[in-house]
Amino acid sequence: MTAAATQQRADGVRWFVEGWQPGYGTSFEAPEPGGPATTDDSQDATDLAVELDPAAWQPLRQPADVRAPDVVLLVDGVRRIDASLWSDEPDGVSYPAVAASYAAGVVRCDLRRGAATLAGARPERGLFTPNAAATDLAIGQIRYPARRVDHTDPATLAQAVQPALAALEIAVSEQARAEAGTDGELLVVDGPLRGRQLPNTVGYVKSHSRTYLPASLMPVVTGLRPAERSPVFLHGTRWRNYSWYLRLPGPRGAPWAGIVRVECRPDVTAQAAIALADLSLAALPRFASTPYKDPRAPQNLVPIAGLERRLRAMLGDARLLHRALSLGAARG
Repeated sequence: MTAAATQQRADGVRWFVEGWQPGYGTSFEAPEPGGPATTDDSQDATDLAVELDPAAWQPLRQPADVRAPDVVLLVDGVRRIDASLWSDEPDGVSYPAVAASYAAGVVRCDLRRGAATLAGARPERGLFTPNAAATDLAIGQIRYPARRVDHTDPATLAQAVQPALAALEIAVSEQARAEAGTDGELLVVDGPLRGRQLPNTVGYVKSHSRTYLPASLMPVVTGLRPAERSPVFLHGTRWRNYSWYLRLPGPRGAPWAGIVRVECRPDVTAQAAIALADLSLAALPRFASTPYKDPRAPQNLVPIAGLERRLRAMLGDARLLHRALSLGAARG
């Protein structure tokens, strides 16, 4: 059982803060949805012949006339649930909410000078709830702006934070490029693009939850050597993208060790997608991490790991924020 709930009054809305730390869930747990999601992407919507006919698929290396870009911008974001809450309305209806902190930032890697600098970082907070009467939640100098969402299931409410984080990543990316005065740098988003329309940008996916290729082509991917990539293919239904796999340098282990999937927006030409694939192959292996420094090596790129540490520090101490929310509610 959780500790006794506490409450916060704001413009007539009474809030109860869950006594459990958010990492342990809430006192209400909805049943697990049945089966994995299968509607976003499917092999039926895959075009394997973008770059090579499937019968001619083979590992590809960096062309001799392609060099790494002078500047690479790497974008990442982090999020954290600081507290789970419930509102209690006079009519007896209860609404779930989460108080969340999130941040996004950009690392500018100058490959000519071998230097990496923080090009921008911004933290934000939010009170995500389907309660239309909710207003901003302020605890001392800390404010969680109310953000109305459609999620009504407490077990999935935390997913509502992701669109806000994605919007923040776009904002800091556009600001970094505006300050640079050009769109010529390669912009690498840590994670899927999910419809983000940014020029000269690729999404960098470290883990593999879906199979996008038929079994007959899997040996091409698992047979990649470091600094080799697969041919480009087009896939997806809801989020349609060009994609390719590449293997980063590092010790060989399991068949998929060191393999990442890279993607770009679908509204570019096939030739432009292939050019981005070659550019990513020239740039990304340079940032591969090593096992003795990072347990997610080599996929967790060195600049991204440093950026994540910086962003998490900007979120503040999770225990202190949860305590502040609970004490502030108790005084309400």
